[in-house]
Amino acid sequence: MTEPLPWWPKRFIRALTAIGVLLPAHGRGSVVSVEVGAGRVDAEVQDGRSFQVRIGLTAFGKADWAAITHALAAKASATVLLLSGELPRDVEEIFKAVRLPLFPSSAREVSLDCTCPDVEVPCGHLNAVFSALVARVADDPFTLLALRGRNREALLEELKNRLISAEPLDPDDRSPALTDVMDTYFDCGQAPGLGGATPLHGPRTPSDALLDQAPPFAITVDGEAVTELLRPAYRALAGEP
Repeated sequence: MTEPLPWWPKRFIRALTAIGVLLPAHGRGSVVSVEVGAGRVDAEVQDGRSFQVRIGLTAFGKADWAAITHALAAKASATVLLLSGELPRDVEEIFKAVRLPLFPSSAREVSLDCTCPDVEVPCGHLNAVFSALVARVADDPFTLLALRGRNREALLEELKNRLISAEPLDPDDRSPALTDVMDTYFDCGQAPGLGGATPLHGPRTPSDALLDQAPPFAITVDGEAVTELLRPAYRALAGEP
């Protein structure tokens, strides 16, 4: 059974479709290799003979990535997901907040080239490489960020450095740094009272305390308030004398 695609390759496909690259499309040949770098994808397709395919996408500069990294580091939930190898759902909005698109938003951002003699663009070889690229993005969301100019290692290192160098909110705060607790960040531990864990004990509340908060009833039973008639039942249910 085929696993459903994560949200980011689906969004990538929608963005490519919006600029004229219709996917899924019929590809030609066998993709031999795909190399992703800042601003470009270089691939080789074997189709009777070897053809070189290139897909270009505008990469962001150092100043742009400084703004992006600052915006990502400012949002703890986004940083945690990136450090765990996922793209946060709101990453596109974070990019937009610094006036930069994560996904291609215009045909002017993308350049296509293939050494085959076909006049149609994209040709079957380009379609084959686009399909391989989408599969790569599904497996590794950092492929998108690498295309925009920042690979996984560089981005995560910058995020960690920003977390480490960030000023604590409270000078007396002795809480561990986020980078030191990433391995157990989502581990809630043993539930209280289960598997030998110490149960939680709250303040002692009388079993009939709710009756003291009930509004007065308009009727009585043989002159007795309804709440007083119910009080022995509440205490009995709690095992009280």
